Amino acid sequence: MTSWKLVRVIAGLLILLSLALGVPESPLFVSKYWLYFTVFIGVNLFQSGLTNWCLMENILRKLGVRAGC
Repeated sequence: MTSWKLVRVIAGLLILLSLALGVPESPLFVSKYWLYFTVFIGVNLFQSGLTNWCLMENILRKLGVRAGC
């Protein structure tokens, strides 16, 4: 799997996890402050779409994941 695809998989997983932990109706609810993490991920995805730079992709490349689009 390329770094480009892994970034999207990780972002999607973290969004679902933070929603599960932050929505009061969820059986996994911990605190509403987890929703800030969802916002953080969304802002980073928005920023990477505008600038073509993504910190997570750089981290994955340094870990040896092959680059790709």
